Amino acid sequence: MATTTAAAAAMAAPARTAARRSFFYVWMAAACAAVAIGGFLPTYWLQLPGRTFIGPPLLHIHGALFTAWTLLLLSQTLLAARGRLRHHRAWGLAGIALASAMVVVGIVTAIYSLKVELAAGHGDAARTFLIVPLTALALFAGFFVAAIVNLEHAETHKRLMLLATITLLQAAVGRVGFILATGGGPGRRPGLAPPPPMIVVNVSAMILLLFVVAGAVHDWRRSGRPSRVWLIGGAVIAVAVLLHGPIGHSAAWLAFADWTTRIAA
Repeated sequence: MATTTAAAAAMAAPARTAARRSFFYVWMAAACAAVAIGGFLPTYWLQLPGRTFIGPPLLHIHGALFTAWTLLLLSQTLLAARGRLRHHRAWGLAGIALASAMVVVGIVTAIYSLKVELAAGHGDAARTFLIVPLTALALFAGFFVAAIVNLEHAETHKRLMLLATITLLQAAVGRVGFILATGGGPGRRPGLAPPPPMIVVNVSAMILLLFVVAGAVHDWRRSGRPSRVWLIGGAVIAVAVLLHGPIGHSAAWLAFADWTTRIAA
């Protein structure tokens, strides 16, 4: 009897450890949601009750969709960690629809912001900055599609979903920098001020690689080496960020930015 009990305990221990480890992605998703919502608190959420936020309904739709994504990711990781995979897959269909809407609305919002900044006289700085949201949306779409392709490979799928979400957090981190630089205030938000220098934008983006580092360290502690999803994904994000300046300041990009305002007229 004692031998049987000891054997059962030995078999249960790895299961308990795996269960604890599976919640790592829940905590990662919670951190993403905290950054996304917390970063927009002074320049959006706290302005809504006082009606000091300035902007068209498009910006509210944009905020609702992107906030919903982080909350859905948190819910999905929690369902997966608890083994409720049937519900996880069912809500995954909603995630596909939500992600599609986010890309479309995100592009429209980026072009709208460019037109506002051009009207305010920000010129080439505004045209250059367009590369930042469009790159984030492109990375999000790429990682998301890769995650869908890898639905049957859970370990790859969940890492790619987190990478997709990480690429969207740059705006929230940038808002923190905006508040530190300007002090904020009722009705103040980055879209109503000159675009920040690209070096500032890139620093905020690189900060997000700490999420990738956390994922790689977790893998290393768990299996002795980080997943190549983190390594490749982190490298892709870093290269995309470093190319912001060279591409964004090029004559071809400035012409492309002007073209987007004409097709969206």
